[in-house]
Amino acid sequence: MSCTHRESVQQTALTAVGIAIKPMEFFNSSDFKNLSNPGVISEQLLSPHNSASVRMTITRVTVEPGASQPRHTHDTSEQVWIAMQGSGELLLANNDTKTITAGQVARFEEGDLHGFENTGKEPFVYLSVTAPPINFEYAYQSKSG
Repeated sequence: MSCTHRESVQQTALTAVGIAIKPMEFFNSSDFKNLSNPGVISEQLLSPHNSASVRMTITRVTVEPGASQPRHTHDTSEQVWIAMQGSGELLLANNDTKTITAGQVARFEEGDLHGFENTGKEPFVYLSVTAPPINFEYAYQSKSG
């Protein structure tokens, strides 16, 4: 079965115990929303704009060398960052910093102060999983998609 743009695959089968299977969601790049600030692009892969999920938001964030995301908190959501490429400094509470590089994972509890500065020579790319989901539009100057 093939999916069309923004179409959920409707599964009507029941499991052996009679529980309905919920529809699967499938997204293409045209379904993603791009949010940006100078030197930072946040691709909203799965978020309230394109998903019925009430459990998480998934974003792919690219931070160019020299760019940063200021320290901030998410009062009601925890967040996990999976570093995919590059390196830089996590900006933490009490002006603390911690180096993060590709292959590492950082988890922030709700209310944890965190941010990022790309001190490397290549773009820093990470996947962010936020639960429960957040609409991040408030934090970005430019929106497209």
